[in-house]
Amino acid sequence: MKAEYINPFYTATNDVFRMMLDLDVQRGKIGLVEEMVSSKEANVLLGVTGDLKGSILFSFPKDMILEMVRIMCGMKMQEIDSFVSSALGEIANIVGGNAITNLTSLGYTCDIVPPQIFVGQYRSLSMASQKSLQLTMVTSIGEFELNIFLKER
Repeated sequence: MKAEYINPFYTATNDVFRMMLDLDVQRGKIGLVEEMVSSKEANVLLGVTGDLKGSILFSFPKDMILEMVRIMCGMKMQEIDSFVSSALGEIANIVGGNAITNLTSLGYTCDIVPPQIFVGQYRSLSMASQKSLQLTMVTSIGEFELNIFLKER
């Protein structure tokens, strides 16, 4: 796992959050996760194929994703329903697409597969015993994690 994979995802996240939510994203702590990944109430898993293979896991707390949907759509939601899940998947898909484009500048040709959304409190998720880089992202409406499981083909 190379640390150079982080910047394309951080930059894409910051750009998308500014454009869609008018929120700045600050980089929090970065760490290596060697076993199970802790999750939050709203999680999106994006697969990556091509020169890099693996997945990206976005984990959001419930209150944060509900506030994100309120900002995006002007609707106050109480629960993570199919509408909220769809909005979450779309945000992650846009971030992922932009990050893959950013990876092109590093010489990688990749693509993403459609997002998988997991709602509910999971204690942890296993990513087939792979190591991941975990980046905490900090915004004015909350913190979320980005777990990057990528390796070169």
